[in-house]
Parts: sequence; structure tokens; C-alpha cells
Amino acid sequence: VQLQAFGGGLVQAGDSLRLSCAASGRQYSSDRVGWFRQAPGKEREFVGGITWGAGITTYAGSVKGRFTISRDKSNKTIYLQMNSLKPEDAAVYYCAVDYGSNWTWDSWGQGTLVTVSS
Repeated sequence: VQLQAFGGGLVQAGDSLRLSCAASGRQYSSDRVGWFRQAPGKEREFVGGITWGAGITTYAGSVKGRFTISRDKSNKTIYLQMNSLKPEDAAVYYCAVDYGSNWTWDSWGQGTLVTVSS
């Protein structure tokens, strides 16, 4: 599957932003799509993920309660709704697919930059 993330931008702390990840090609119910982020000078970190079939979500503790992942099967798009953004949420955000939901990431999309001003 090919992925492309978009929707990043410059927001103020406390604002909301929704990222999208458009998927094309192979998609099976057993797959999981995840969101990751990487801030300058830091390692890439897992933000959250959703299983394509059942829509089961998993979140990192740092975003739980503020971020929500959803998917639209008809549009083959996965969303990352980010609320109450903090300066520490600023990063390049990526989406990736995990074939078979075994927590290994098989294909990555290009990132989209999120900047949060304080």
C-alpha cells in the first residue's frame, strides 16, 4: 500500500489540527495504520494506530485523550485529529502501514510538518 500524509501547518498552542493519510493499493482488514512523529534532534516516536478492519485504536500516553485516530474505508483515508496542541507536539508526522498487525511497519508515507507556537 502507498501512503501519503498531509494537512500539517502552523497552529497556536491549544488549537486543533487534523492530519490525513491517503492510502492506495492493497488494504486488508488485518492491517494496521499508524501515525508517528519526529521532532528535530529526537527519535521518531509512535503516536497511535488503528486496525483497518475493526477500527481498534492504540495511543501513546503522551497524546491519549487529546488525539483521535479514525479511518474512512470508502475514501481509504486515515485521520489524526489533534486537539489541545502543545509546543512539544511540533514534529514531522508520518503514517505507516503494518501488514497483518504484527507491530512491524512495512511501508511509510512522506511526512507532513506540524508547527505549534506558544
